[in-house]
Order: sequence, then structure tokens, then C-alpha cells
Amino acid sequence: MSPETRKNLLTAATYAGVLFLGLLLGQSFVNENAKSKTGVVPSVLIDKNGKLQRLMQIVNDEYVDVVGIDTLQDFAIKEVLSHLDPHSTYMPPTLAKTIGEDLNGSFDGIGLEYYRLRDTLMVTSLTVGGPAEQAGVQMGDKLIGVDDKPISGVHMDEQEVAARVRGKRGSIVNLWVNRKGVDLAHPIKVTRNKITVSSIDAAYIIDTAIAYIKIKRFGAQTADDFRKNLSRMKQYGVNKLILDLRENSGGYLRSATALASEFFKEKKLLVYTQGAHEPKTAYYSSGNGIFDKGKLAILIDERSASASEIVAGAVQDLDRGLVIGRRSFGKGLVQDQYNFDDGSAVNLTIARYYTPSGRSIQKSYKDGFDNYFNEINRRYVSGELTNNREGTPIVDTSIFKGLLYHTSAGRPIYGGGGIMPDIYVPLDTLGINSFYKKVVKASLINDYVYSNLVNTPPDFSIDHYSEHYQLPKDTYTNFVKLAKEKGIDVNFAEARVSRKLIESDMKALVARFFFGGEAYFKIRNRSDHLLVRAIEALKS
Repeated sequence: MSPETRKNLLTAATYAGVLFLGLLLGQSFVNENAKSKTGVVPSVLIDKNGKLQRLMQIVNDEYVDVVGIDTLQDFAIKEVLSHLDPHSTYMPPTLAKTIGEDLNGSFDGIGLEYYRLRDTLMVTSLTVGGPAEQAGVQMGDKLIGVDDKPISGVHMDEQEVAARVRGKRGSIVNLWVNRKGVDLAHPIKVTRNKITVSSIDAAYIIDTAIAYIKIKRFGAQTADDFRKNLSRMKQYGVNKLILDLRENSGGYLRSATALASEFFKEKKLLVYTQGAHEPKTAYYSSGNGIFDKGKLAILIDERSASASEIVAGAVQDLDRGLVIGRRSFGKGLVQDQYNFDDGSAVNLTIARYYTPSGRSIQKSYKDGFDNYFNEINRRYVSGELTNNREGTPIVDTSIFKGLLYHTSAGRPIYGGGGIMPDIYVPLDTLGINSFYKKVVKASLINDYVYSNLVNTPPDFSIDHYSEHYQLPKDTYTNFVKLAKEKGIDVNFAEARVSRKLIESDMKALVARFFFGGEAYFKIRNRSDHLLVRAIEALKS
């Protein structure tokens, strides 16, 4: 599309932008949500004289280039949303479906994960008891074809591969497989079925009293998953809990409140929401929390957002436990999803949420959406993420100006700009130098592990593995050679500093391949200084 054509389309889309409220979201939505301060729907949205509808028809019938109505509508929607807030977004059908499945924790498929290794898809994880495993697919198998279409050596993108593998429950997909260097003579027939994915990445006992649970998202089943895992561990005498919400970007509001409710026996205000068209709604704990007395630590970082911040905010405001880590993202807006007939959807911000003390932790977006999302990079440059002074971060305190609040016990806390932790732990930059960043960006650690280190399974348990497994001799030397062969400029001093971290990553990937996702975190957590600090805090 030429720049001039794009300009013309954007101009037409701007004129047609207001159509998306009436034509796409539906008249009932307009009646309920598009009222002005006087309670009257603006006449331009109702389009009584049909001018906007006529414009769409003229563009469709007479414009110099072929422009589909769907294309124009997409432009219109995005143009309108770009003038609202950073989290009101349009999702095409494929993305809307993927996000919905992710949050609901289930989809129709065959239950395997793969890694692209030299344009071949290598199976790196199988759902236990899932369709692929039951049909005979094995770890390390390389997928070379789906039904009658090759997928190896053709540079097929991830979305297209997923579309070919997934399908209607009960249907059959034929997988052509290369196993240990030999193409199987016949395809493996797999019957698609419902695949359930837990929102818990890891749940295990660190020592005799401390449980560790890492949540990757707040989906429909998160609170249930949490209760099941914690109930299992409480049988062994657990009375302390570390809840890891780092890099958890959020999810459903009700999942956040359901989880936070598990930390209180009595009825407590956890959060409340309010918007121009949304009355104040308060969310309280249920009064039967599964972990209402034990010591609690919540781990957060700069990518903990939304639902993660609701949980951390409630725990902090009510003095229920310690919040440890780095300042969270700062998303205090609530979205609701409005679906269209073609499968696409709009996530529209309908309210702000407030922690029990009454604070909003939403950071400013007045300087534009790009600055809003790049604000984390500025934290790194300013030293906030990497430096500390006796546990106090270097923070631009102007973001908290006039936003002082207090916890139930009277401790000072601040609104705006995210959740400030009770104990600040800077980002561990030891080993994360230029060399490490280059090999991670090039996926070289994964490439090396899946090419060289997963051919022979270990003959012992994960506990024995984490204590005694050693990488083969010369592994790191060969890895650095590979980096040079791939065109990476190797600084040998930096490579020496990064060695421990890279070898830990390799060991964790091997553990994941043979023992599952939880094993990965067991290995990584052994050298996690933020987790170590949390353990110290709970024990003291």
C-alpha cells in the first residue's frame, strides 16, 4: 500500500471512526456506554441522517483503490481507541481467540509444545495423558509435516503452524515425524481433544516450611489451581508462602480478588472499581481463606501489572504480608471485552480500580502511549532497577507527589506509578552483560541445549538432578565457539562473567525437557537472589 493511499485511508477512517460505536459495538452498547455528561447519546453517534453510513458506502463503491469495509472499519476502530488510553485495544479474530483460550485455560488441540530448531519443529513438551502422548508422539521428535503439507524447511510462521495443528475437538490430524534422524514411514494419527493448561507455572516446597507458587496469569481457574496446590503442600506442614507474581501481566479482575481472598479469614475490602458509567463496586474477601495465618511474601517486578497489582496492593494495604522486589508496572485500569460477529473484539477501559486504602496505582499516560510503555526502559537508565541504597530504590518521587496513603497499621504507602515494594531488591545484573544479551536474542542457549544436551535422558530424579547434574565437559567452550560461528562478537572477559548464568540456563532447559516446567523453575530459583531475600525475610 502506497503512503498516499494509506493517508487517504486514514483520512476516511477518521471521518468514519465514530461509526464503530454504533455500527460495530451495537446500539445497546451505545445506549448504555456512550452517554454524554447530560445523559444523552451524542447525535453524531446515532447518525439520524445516515451521512456516516452513506460515507462508508461511497468509499466502498467509488474509491480509487479497492478498500474492503472490514479494512476501513479496522482503521476506524484503531483511530478511535488511539485517543482513549493505552489499554483500550482492538484485537483481530485470531488474537482475540488466542487470548481468550489463554485466560480460560483450555483449547482444542493435541497437547504438545515445540521449538524451532534450524527450521524444524522439535517437540519439547507433551501434555501428560494428552492426545499427542497417547498417540505415540515422543519428546525430541521433529515435526516435518501436518496432514499433506510439509512444515519443515518451508519457513512457515508460528501462527500458521498452530492453525494446522489445532482444530475441532474429535477431528484427526496426521503428524509426519522424524525420530532420531529417521523419517517414520507412516504418520502418527492424533485425535484432537480439549487441552487444559494450568495458570500455575510451579508449586513446590522450598524447605520443610516454605511453599513457593508462581502464577503466570490470572485466568478463569487460577484461584482453584492455587487452592489445590497449596492444600497439597499444607499437608506437609507448610506455614510460610512465597507467591511469585513477577512478569505476570494480569488477567481477570475476579480471579485476582478470588486469589487475594485466600489470605483472609474475615471479610475484608480487597479492591473497588469506579468509572463514569460504572457505579462504585466493592470486592470483599469471602471469609474462608485457605492461607489466612501463615507468613506471606509477594514477589513483584516492573512487569507485574493489573491483576498482579490488585493482589499485591491488597496484601500491602491490609498489612497481611510483605511485598518484595521492584516497583510494579502501574496499571490501574479495568477493561471489559466487547465481541464482534467476525470473532474480533475490543477491550475497552470501563473503570479505574482502587486498593483498600483508596489509592490508584495507575501511572500517567499524558505524554503518549509510546512513552507510557517505554517508561520501564527509563527506570533502567535512571538506575532504579539496578541500584539501591540500604534497601531503598532510586525512584523519581515526583510520580507520588500528593499521593500519600497509609496501610491498616499506619505505614505510609503511595499511589500512582505502581506498587512500591516493602523490601526493594534490585535487578541482578551480574552476568547479564552484552554477551549474554546477544546469545539470548539469537536463541543460542536454546539451540545449543536442544541440539546437544537432550539426546540421553538422565537416569535419576529431579531432586538428584538439581543437586548433582553437571554439564558435559567442554560444554561452555563449545558454546562460545558456536557464538563466534554465528557471527556474535565475543568479548571473552564478558563471556567468563556470564558463564555461571548461561550454564544455569542450560541446566534449567535440560530439566524442563526431561522433568517438566516446574523443574525449570526449581533450577532457576536456586540462584535467584530475589527469592533468596524473600526466604530470609520470612525466616526472620
